Amino acid sequence: MASSNNIHQEGVMKIEPTPLQKHVMFFDINNDGIIYPWETYQGFRKIGSNIFLSIFASFFINFGLSRKTRPGKGPSLLFPIEVKNIKLAKHTSDSGVYDNEGRFVQEKFEEIFSKHARSNGNALTAQELDDMLKANKQPNDSKGYVAALSEWKILYFLCKDEHGLLKKDIIRGVYDGSLFEQMAKEQQAKKKKFISSS
Repeated sequence: MASSNNIHQEGVMKIEPTPLQKHVMFFDINNDGIIYPWETYQGFRKIGSNIFLSIFASFFINFGLSRKTRPGKGPSLLFPIEVKNIKLAKHTSDSGVYDNEGRFVQEKFEEIFSKHARSNGNALTAQELDDMLKANKQPNDSKGYVAALSEWKILYFLCKDEHGLLKKDIIRGVYDGSLFEQMAKEQQAKKKKFISSS
């Protein structure tokens, strides 16, 4: 009987995280399934954010998402985010690239560029990004719009190239959860280079 339980438990542990869960798992520094504000802060610092943006992001994100990801539980002054329930924190006025279960919707991803990338089919300018945010804004939805605006503006600030373009592969990396790891590795390499040259 014990062996069948182990098999069941192994099956549960091997469930593949959704793309939305992968998107936030980078910030779960100790891999316990819960993201606290200090972990959000550390994650932002690892990808190259300055101290002020990292502090702002840690408060804004955890304050905004904690209650939503903890259904049936009382509020916590530690503002934990439960990774397994991150789909419950999906906000309105978004691109629709994540469905209600946190799965990646390829058609919606391509729609970002077919509808809004006018100057370059594989990137967004600052103006095109603003136009997309306005197009996605639902009536009387200031909360969802502010959440979308904050996410995209931070992404643009951190990841635009030297021509002011936010490239398609960067945006794809945000959605599939690979971008933050890549950014952290690049920051680590920069630090090593700086230390070895000084």
